[in-house]
This record gives sequence, structure tokens and C-alpha cells, in this order.
Amino acid sequence: MKRKSQDDRPIMPKGKLTAVAVRNMKNPGLYGDGLGLYLQVSQWETKSWVFRFMLDGRARKFGLGAIHTVSLSEARQAALEARAKVRKGIDPIEESKAGRASKRLEDAKAMTFRQCAEAYIAANSSAWRNAKHAAQWTTTLETYAYPIFGALPVAAVDVGLVVKALEPIWQTKTETASRLRGRIEAVLDWATVRGYRVGENPARWKGHLAQILPAKSRIAPVKHLGAMAYVDLPPFMSDLRGSPGIVARALEFVILTACRTGEALGARWDEIDIARRIWVIPANRMKAKREHTVPLSDRALAILADLPRDGGGFVFPGAHANRPLSPAPMLLLLRTMRGPGPTVHGFRSTFRDWAGDATSFPRELAEQALAHAIGDKAEQAYRRGDALERRRKLTAAWARHCEGAPAGADNVVQLRERA
Repeated sequence: MKRKSQDDRPIMPKGKLTAVAVRNMKNPGLYGDGLGLYLQVSQWETKSWVFRFMLDGRARKFGLGAIHTVSLSEARQAALEARAKVRKGIDPIEESKAGRASKRLEDAKAMTFRQCAEAYIAANSSAWRNAKHAAQWTTTLETYAYPIFGALPVAAVDVGLVVKALEPIWQTKTETASRLRGRIEAVLDWATVRGYRVGENPARWKGHLAQILPAKSRIAPVKHLGAMAYVDLPPFMSDLRGSPGIVARALEFVILTACRTGEALGARWDEIDIARRIWVIPANRMKAKREHTVPLSDRALAILADLPRDGGGFVFPGAHANRPLSPAPMLLLLRTMRGPGPTVHGFRSTFRDWAGDATSFPRELAEQALAHAIGDKAEQAYRRGDALERRRKLTAAWARHCEGAPAGADNVVQLRERA
């Protein structure tokens, strides 16, 4: 019983196997119990049961399980049942595979839309920009989708159910409804790829729901964020510069750099290079996920020079430890100074209008200053430079305009007097 097998040939013990013999077996090989049942000992001394049989002229080996889960008597019973199937021309290996596939199909049918949505959110939330985005996904689905088909198998979600979730808010909460539709579509696409459903995605818009629901643009025209006219900016900046406190300085810095609110408020001191007069925003904080270098004007550098450096690394620290300043105080300050019209983000439009209407700087330069993508993907692949030195001139001209000082540069055209 201790002899090693050669070429996977069975080692036949004298008589049938016993529980003690099975437990003590060490040498690798196949040890027969009779009638096709064998104990298989691997080179790592792991042990399992196999049933060997011939069917349609082919020698086959059917695994019955490891000895720590299947006893000798259970293995004999399983081999007996397998042998009966072989006599009927049934391959127990193929039958087992079919059974597992059937179970997977039944499990897939039992997977609810809510379970798929939660799995999708868990799988993708790490790639989203912040936790708020994941929370918005959960909130919209819990509010509008789950009550209608959250508990149903994801395979059962059809056009009627999707429309039932969207229709009540499509006219009144169009933006929310549009985002909800996109989120339902993404979850159903995920479920299709994972094998939990098949067929057309009932939440798809083009050529599908577009035939049932009115276009978003027809019932909720795009509302652009309020922006201050660039000719009104110098007096506002003068008032802002006279306002004390970190909120005023943060708003002034946002305007001077023409950056997004979140990019400025999330700025850290290790991103600022005073000697080179630049601020390098890392890719993970940019909307386009590309590193962006911002040239700093004299006034922007003066703002930084007057700020304390004890804010946990943040240039504009908030009231809570290790947290940046919230955007709400900036908007409140702006409304206090100029009423409900302009928005903080709208100053990017102010900058763009000024660059296009009041200067001769190239359009591409202004777009780069705003960290917008320029051209198609092919052009972007070849455009390696960031035109930093040319953008320094643009930034300096913008700072002069904000201060109401004479332009003093060939790239700025004279504005006509207002009536």
C-alpha cells in the first residue's frame, strides 16, 4: 500500500480501503477501493476521492470531493450512484457541470436590482471624485427606483418599470430624473456584463426612451450660472480687496486664477512653488484628471504671502481641523456684496468673456487657462506643452484688469467707454 504509482496507474491495496488506511496514506498515487472508486493522494499529501469510468470509449475521472468533507462511506455511495448513471449512458461529469450552470442561472435570476446597484456603487465609488457623488447615487436610487423595482430580479426590469420611476419627476425635477435614468442604465449595463440579465437596456435614451419621454432640453433649458460682466469686475475687486478675512482672500484668489472653486479651496501649501510663481494642481483634484499648472500673478502671490501656514496643510483652512474652507461662505459673501445674480463659478465665464472680447490672446490660451480640453483626442495626444510662459502674460493682464489698472500690454485691446 506504500508503493508509488507510475503514470497515474492505480496502486491496488489488498482488499478494500479502510478509514484508518485512508487517514494514514502518505505516498502520492491512486489507491483503489474497487468498482471505480479511488483515493487520490497528491504530491502535497492532499487527499480526495475520484470515480474512474469509461464512456463512449473515453476514460474519464470524476472528482467526488476531499476526504475532510466526504467520508469513505459517502464516497462509496457517490461512486455507486455515478456508476448507475454511466450504465444508462449518462456522463456524471457533464451532468454535474450542467447542474452548476443551472444553479448560477437561478442565482442570477434571484439577484435584485437593488443588490446590483449596491454592488455597482461599491465597485465604482473609489474612482469617483468624492464621497458625495456616491451618496447622491444612493439617494436618488433609494428615493425613486428602489420603491418601484428595487426588490425585483434585475432580469425583470423592463421599459415600463423604468418609465414608471422616471415619469412622475421628468417634468418637475428634470435634472434629477435625467441623472436617475443614467444611473439606472449604468446598473443594468453592469448586470448584463455580469450575466444577471440579457437583452436591450430598457433605460437607454437614444432610440429608446427618447421615443417615450420629451427631451430634457425641451422641458428644462440649460440655465447658465450667473456671471458678472467683466466691465463691472474692477470695482467689485476693489471692494473685495478691502474686505477682511480668509473668505474674501479665497474668493479673490479664485477670481485671479480663474480656477474652479473646489480646486482653490482644496489647495495645499506643497502644491505652491513661490520661487517659480506657480501652483501645480495634481490630477486627482482636477475635473479632467490631468495635472494643471497655474501661473500666479503678483496679487495672487501677495495673498498667499499674508496667509498663515497652520491650517493642516490647506492654503484656505476651514473651521474644522484638517478640513478646507467650505464654498458656502464665499457665495454668501458674494451675495452680500452684489446680490443674488453672480455666482463664484461664474467668474470663470467672466474671465473667458474678457479674454475673448477685450484681448487678442488666442482662444486656445484662454481655454488652457481654464483647464479645458483643446481639440480632439489626436490633437490632445500631440499637444504636450502647457504654454506656461504665454499664460503668465494672460494671467498678468487679467490681474491688471481686475485691479482696474491700464492694461500695458499689446495683447489687450482698449475697451470702449460705456454709455
